[in-house]
Amino acid sequence: MRLSRRGLLRAGLAGTAATALGGLASGCAVPTGSTGRNMVLWYWDGGLGDTVVKNAKARYDSTVDLQAIKIGGYYRSKLITTMAGRAHIPDIAGLKGEDMASYLPNADQFVDLRTLGADKYKSQYLTWKWEQGIADDGTMVGFPIDCGPVAHFYQYAVFRKAGLPYEPADVSAELNTWEKFFAAGEQLRKRIPGSSLVTDVNSIFENAVNQGGKRYVDKDRHFIGGEEHVRQAWALAVEAKQRKIVSNLVSGTPDQLSAVEDGKLPSQLGASWATSDLKTGVPKTKGRWRVADMPVRPANNGGSFLSITKACREPEEAFRIITWMMNAANQAQGFVDAGLFPSTPASYGLKTLRAPDPFFGGQDTMDVFGPAAQKITVAYNSPFDIALGQPLKDEIKNVGVLGKDPKKAWSDAMSKCRRIADHLGVSY
Repeated sequence: MRLSRRGLLRAGLAGTAATALGGLASGCAVPTGSTGRNMVLWYWDGGLGDTVVKNAKARYDSTVDLQAIKIGGYYRSKLITTMAGRAHIPDIAGLKGEDMASYLPNADQFVDLRTLGADKYKSQYLTWKWEQGIADDGTMVGFPIDCGPVAHFYQYAVFRKAGLPYEPADVSAELNTWEKFFAAGEQLRKRIPGSSLVTDVNSIFENAVNQGGKRYVDKDRHFIGGEEHVRQAWALAVEAKQRKIVSNLVSGTPDQLSAVEDGKLPSQLGASWATSDLKTGVPKTKGRWRVADMPVRPANNGGSFLSITKACREPEEAFRIITWMMNAANQAQGFVDAGLFPSTPASYGLKTLRAPDPFFGGQDTMDVFGPAAQKITVAYNSPFDIALGQPLKDEIKNVGVLGKDPKKAWSDAMSKCRRIADHLGVSY
């Protein structure tokens, strides 16, 4: 079977990658992506630390000419199209964490990293992160790059002014449930009129879902997005709206950034990479921020992998490069260069990551993110989660931004999920 380019680019629902890559399983052999000494690595801007890439090129120069290429635009679409076209396929390919479930059903298009000795490295990585790169048949498709432990970012002086706990340890201890978190939001609004604890309801809903061990589709290809774990997350988001602790602003807009800068949005639940977003988005707030634990338990948001495609002529050498690039020291460097939070716990104690951060008032944020990364619970990663989670995310946003009736929004979300499930062959 051969897929058309138009068909590849047009497909938009979950399973796009599964369909596209599945087309490679039959027909002629996949040609190599490199020639001679060349070894081609594809990734996206910010997907790897620049220093690590540069050092890898120098380190392996005697054996290969490592060509590291940043692919702009919609990375997944370009990788799938290239692999389906059977030409110019990279030897090593980065795989974004949010897309990983779409690649796993087509594990036969990648080298099983276990056949290259991956298991001996397993103890060096977060167990949950390691497992995310393994397909249902046991094939290891992805080698861990980074992860995205979620924490509570807040402005120290604003919390102090509002009479809330303001030292990181106290915020972690006293705002450790959703009820206490919401109550803090109500107190903030009363003490500082016009302020809101978080920007939108989606941050509550999505983080609450991500705290648990289930998402939207289970291993048996059954839709579970209407079950209690999602209903509870939905109810929390609705409660946040009703208790008026969320703003009417849209994340990333000038108005939202201005509110953050003015201390009217002094708090957010964000992944470790949000440190970079704050530093670039609201640089004038340097020194005001601190980081504490998120309520209940940490969640994960983001994190990617490196894979070796079947096009690679020298998978053993590619694997040596990958394992060196992703060792504890280099993952620490990746965090310094690009904010890529290490999936190697040994990195957390390294001097390069333990320096006080002036942006966070001299706090060593690794004291929060490190333990959080090791406590994360991750659900089964279904290739249909994105498609069947989107209607819920869209409708809870309608509740938060447009004031839509929550019961009507839930009903509409379930109707949309039912239609999408039928289309994808997911039982409802």
